[in-house]
Amino acid sequence: MSLPRLASLDSLRDVAGPGHRTRDGRRMRRHLVYRSGELQLDDADALALVGLGLTAIHDLRTAEEVVAHPDAVVPGATWRHFDVAGIPMDDLIDLPDEPAATALMERVYRSFVDDPASRRAFGAFLTRVSREDGPQLVHCTTGKDRTGWAAALLLAIAGVPDEVVLEDYLLTNERTRASRGRYLTMVATALGEELVPVYERVLVADEHYLRVGWAAADAAYGSLDGYLGDGLGLDDEVLARVRVRLLG
Repeated sequence: MSLPRLASLDSLRDVAGPGHRTRDGRRMRRHLVYRSGELQLDDADALALVGLGLTAIHDLRTAEEVVAHPDAVVPGATWRHFDVAGIPMDDLIDLPDEPAATALMERVYRSFVDDPASRRAFGAFLTRVSREDGPQLVHCTTGKDRTGWAAALLLAIAGVPDEVVLEDYLLTNERTRASRGRYLTMVATALGEELVPVYERVLVADEHYLRVGWAAADAAYGSLDGYLGDGLGLDDEVLARVRVRLLG
């Protein structure tokens, strides 16, 4: 089954990629966990999403984001909410320059490690993945940061090498080129062409951002494994079930 390219959900893709290989040579199972942005779908794309046979949708947005833009209902899929703070909207106002935008994104990725509420949400999400039967989808607003971190955790648990995790994370930029261009056109019109490079810093997946998150996990918990165990509260049984889900 090929994954459809959806005009209203250009960030949709398989977390397993083409079947990423793990360090021990195994391949991840495809068509089990998908990732995307918020489910604001036209009729054709809603029908295509139903065709994936989803049994669960994991929404990583804040309660305020959910209220502002409720997901489209996908028949057969149970919607579950895991509240993770993303880019603070107040901080997006009047960003002066690119260093300020980069610093904002660094704070976002550190918060995935440092913020207790975000850790609880990611831990609950991964626990649910371990228990869910059937294909699942995880998303936030654009499918870039919170979803990118969640997908990176899934790949790490599966045993995918860091360099492949990073390549997969950066693929978001290619897949969302069209929607990012529309946002930047709005920035140019409303705020001026000179601010396009500034706001582009918050619209892209950047290797530096993911590495900031990894470094925060190392600093706080000694390693990403320590973050998964001590930070997110995942025991060996849950992690083993996630691996079975991802690898078979």
